[in-house]
Amino acid sequence: MFSYQFPRLKRLKGYAAPIALVVSLSAASVFAQKPQVVSAASAPLSLSLTSDANIVRACDNSGAPQVQLTAKAVSPGGNPINYKWTTSDGMISGEGPVVTWNLAGLKPGYHKASLDIQSAGSDGTCQAFSSVSVLVNPCVEVRPVCPAIEIVCPTDGAYGQPLTFSSRMTGGVPANTTAVYNWTVSAGTIISGQGTDSIRVDPKGVSDAITATLSVGGYNLECAASCSVLPGMPIPSSRKFDDFPDISRNDEKARLDNFTIELQNDPSATGYVIVYPGRTSKRGEVQDHFGRVIDYVVNSRQLDKSRIRTIEGAKRDQLHVELWVTPQGATPPNP
Repeated sequence: MFSYQFPRLKRLKGYAAPIALVVSLSAASVFAQKPQVVSAASAPLSLSLTSDANIVRACDNSGAPQVQLTAKAVSPGGNPINYKWTTSDGMISGEGPVVTWNLAGLKPGYHKASLDIQSAGSDGTCQAFSSVSVLVNPCVEVRPVCPAIEIVCPTDGAYGQPLTFSSRMTGGVPANTTAVYNWTVSAGTIISGQGTDSIRVDPKGVSDAITATLSVGGYNLECAASCSVLPGMPIPSSRKFDDFPDISRNDEKARLDNFTIELQNDPSATGYVIVYPGRTSKRGEVQDHFGRVIDYVVNSRQLDKSRIRTIEGAKRDQLHVELWVTPQGATPPNP
């Protein structure tokens, strides 16, 4: 077996032990070094910070926008923790790990809240820091909107009878809004319903269209609607234009001239000639009278024959003639 002897080993015998000890310690530090154990009391603070909302709207009419900030901090040594909150804008309410951040009145953009915590122990003071940002958005402008207002006009008003105008509103009506009704009419007189959603109008003496306008207040702007209707027209009736006894032919022609002019002024009217025979009238005398009247107004005054009607009335003491003008749609005279 191969062996090797150091020649001067005996001479260095007195020094071998210290050298071996140095070699032994160096080897232990290089090849057998163990991890260093650190006490939990000297571990650093841990901190995390959250907000229950990262975006808010700062609207004037929706209350003060605010968020809740929550800090999760741990001191491994179990030492008390002091919390110091600061903000770039707004106001912090409360103390400790949970506070409220009021963002009312802040300009749109990002705003930051910060937290600095400290914990003091036997080994000294530890400190940690964190921050969180919240975006304040501008409110979307809500433009006021009128409700859809419809005025319901009367459709079957009789002549001289009150007209009823009513209204309907749909949409654009906030639950807390009280509508204020104000009616005006272009003609006639409001006799009831002012301040409500329906009115009655007296059309007496009005022949033109009546326009009812409703202005509805109680909103951020004026809302209005209107409706027009013609009042009921009077029912036309026949009217007696002239009457006379058995007069001379020339006097009768003068009466018939005026009668013809009246009919010509209203081309839609019809003329009625009523002859009441006298008790002593001869047979055929009434027909003869009709004949000469029609002959004069048609041939001499150029009146359309279809516009003349004749009626024989009941006997009277003396022969009598009536001239009637009947507008279109009117009931003919009934002697």
